[in-house]
Amino acid sequence: MRAAHMLAGIVIASVVAVQSGSVRAQQGLGGAGRGLPPELMQCADLTSALLTVATQDARLRDWPNLERYRQANRSVTRATAVFMGDSITDIWQQPRFGEFFPGKDYVDRGISAQTTSQMLLRMRPDVIALKPKVVVILAGTNDIAGNTGPTSDEDIEGNLASMSELASASGIKVVLSSITPVSAYHVARPGAAPQTSLRPIARIKAINDWMRSYAGAHKHVYLDYYSKLVDSSGVLKEEFSADDLHPTAAGYAVMAPLADAAIAQALR
Repeated sequence: MRAAHMLAGIVIASVVAVQSGSVRAQQGLGGAGRGLPPELMQCADLTSALLTVATQDARLRDWPNLERYRQANRSVTRATAVFMGDSITDIWQQPRFGEFFPGKDYVDRGISAQTTSQMLLRMRPDVIALKPKVVVILAGTNDIAGNTGPTSDEDIEGNLASMSELASASGIKVVLSSITPVSAYHVARPGAAPQTSLRPIARIKAINDWMRSYAGAHKHVYLDYYSKLVDSSGVLKEEFSADDLHPTAAGYAVMAPLADAAIAQALR
């Protein structure tokens, strides 16, 4: 038990040290000001693990990241459509991809790395409170990758259904976007797991099939990005992504008119 307490103290002190960029921490292992062994901080694997712990600790303090758009939401006076999603939606608004739907009252509420469980908690402040006519939901790829723990297809589908129900109950039209494909053309480094392993195509297609069926049964719009982004081998086209997951400008150029058309369809 004593050894466990000592190890916990080392981890806590080390996280503080990593976060502060210092080899000394003010607390941990017996009191303020005691230094950490320099060799402890020279281990790259340990430092990486501690940074992950620190990041997760910060994330858990506001797990759905409600703070991200809190101020921005107060300034929204009109929204035709709100785009709810993860990093694929989040980075879409970056200048390198051009202006986000110029001339349209579309609001981007994507947050990188998020899963459907987190987005479900954001539906009221980041979508419903803005009183849009339409919500465009693009979610699920990070659930498949296990970003917030193992998640079954049924769990993902349930969260998507719950988001849709909340929107419908608030008079908001729903556009359910297919999970976008992945590929293995740009594996980051030797030995790294390809996106096709982290996000198996079979699971993506199964959830997309469910989405199409669910949308049809509930008079929502199904937005099919998937079929427009894959190549002849059934994976994300090489030129549409530089990391096998996130779209390039060319990828977003394909997606934008599809989203526009889906919103128009929902508004009819």
